[in-house]
Amino acid sequence: MGLYSNIHAKKERIKRGSGEKMRKPGTPGAPTAKNFKDAAKTAKPKKMSIGGPVKSRIAKGCGAVMSHKRKKTKFS
Repeated sequence: MGLYSNIHAKKERIKRGSGEKMRKPGTPGAPTAKNFKDAAKTAKPKKMSIGGPVKSRIAKGCGAVMSHKRKKTKFS
């Protein structure tokens, strides 16, 4: 498992009442700045969606409304 997945798993265990605590920065066993830098090198890039979240909300009918302002021209 990677650094971020381990952190996420520990936070979930704490939320469920395991009694564990997150280590403070600088204490022995806590991840260092170098660990975070190394983890960032192997991170997968985020995929960008064309439609984005607004389009999917409109399709589901949650009531999101987009306003489109008309450009003023000489002829309108």
